[in-house]
Parts: sequence; structure tokens; C-alpha cells
Amino acid sequence: MTRTGTRALGAVLLTGLLALLGAAPAHADGYRYWSFWQQGTGSGSGSGSGWAYATQGPGTLRPGDGTAVGFRFAVSKDSADAAQPRAAAGFGAVCEGTPAKEGIKRVAVVIDFGTAADAPGGESPPAARTACAQVAPDASAAEALAAVAKPLRYNSDALLCAIAGYPKSGCGEKVDAHGTPDAGAAADGTKDEKDQGGNEGGEGPSAGLIGGIAVVAALGGAAVWQARRRRRG
Repeated sequence: MTRTGTRALGAVLLTGLLALLGAAPAHADGYRYWSFWQQGTGSGSGSGSGWAYATQGPGTLRPGDGTAVGFRFAVSKDSADAAQPRAAAGFGAVCEGTPAKEGIKRVAVVIDFGTAADAPGGESPPAARTACAQVAPDASAAEALAAVAKPLRYNSDALLCAIAGYPKSGCGEKVDAHGTPDAGAAADGTKDEKDQGGNEGGEGPSAGLIGGIAVVAALGGAAVWQARRRRRG
């Protein structure tokens, strides 16, 4: 094979590689789900000390008396990208009219149903709401939420899917940049809010793309080796 032929073959292989890259499947832009937040303590605080992404799920976190928890429905890639509740209301603002009772703790619950852009098709987000939950001293954040915002909906993996009946269907499903559900995602798909890394979470190249690049590279290497062998012969 002449140098001209080798260059021509290399150009063909490069064209094939670029076509393969262009044909790579698009990955989901994020997940549509309820994220869970905590706010600073202090019954005298009207706006708390800012929202922080909860390090535990609402089923295991047991907020103390005088604290605030928040829930936000939105499309996000992971906890670092999650949208926090837009309301800055803290315990003081939400529970100021609720007197303390012996054997009962008060937890401010802030619920942000998100924007129209984050809503599933055919649904409109309700207005944000706040409520002062009065629950047992050992109650979890999920129990505080249930006390003020039924009906709640969970999936088989105990992922919170709906608050006050919103949304009507779906659960942590993958969506693209336009908010359209991934065709391969189940209507009640699950999502781990704290672990969406790696290829399975749509954050890296697909195995098919990597395999295709390897094939093209191997073909290119074989062509070069064959050309050199013929020149030597």
C-alpha cells in the first residue's frame, strides 16, 4: 500500500470515528424528583440560617423541636445540582402561632412544588405552602410531612414520589434537557438522590461508544502495520 493509500484509509477511518461519535446516544439531562432539605435550628429565627441538602432521608431523619425541613420538586442531575426550596421561611415564621405542648414537638415544613418547566406533562405545580407539624418527640421528617401534606406516595424502594398528590404519576424518572421522560425509564422508576455518578447515571460515555472507538482504533492500527510490512517486503 502506498503512502497515498495509507492516508486515504486513515481519512476513511477518521470519518468513521467522527460519525460514531456523532451517533452516540444522548444521555438524560437529569431526574425529576423531590429533594429533601434542612434548615438551621432556633425557635426565635424567622428565616432560619439557609437551606442545606439533608444528609439523611426523611424516613430516618428525626428533626428536633424548633427546626425546619423543606421539600422541593425539580429536575436535577444530583444533590450538587438540586434546586432548594425558594421560600426562606424558618421555624419562627411558620410556627409562631402554634404554642408549645408537653410531649409534642413542632417542626416547620416548607413545600415547594417547583416550576411549570419541571412539571410532568399535563400537570401544573400547586402553590408553595408551609405548615407547622405537631408530632411525637421521636417522629421522623416523613411523619411530620405526612401530618400536614397528605396524600403522600412512595414507590417500592421507599422513594418519596408525591406530596399532597403531586405529581399524579412518575417517580424519579430520567428526563432530557426539554423535560421529556427518557423512553427507557419506567413510569415509577427509582432514583437514589445521593448517588448518580458513573455511566449508569448518565454521567459518562456509553459502553457502546467506547467499544466502537476501540474497533476503529484497532482497524487504523492494523492498516498502518500492514502498510509498513508491505514496504519492508
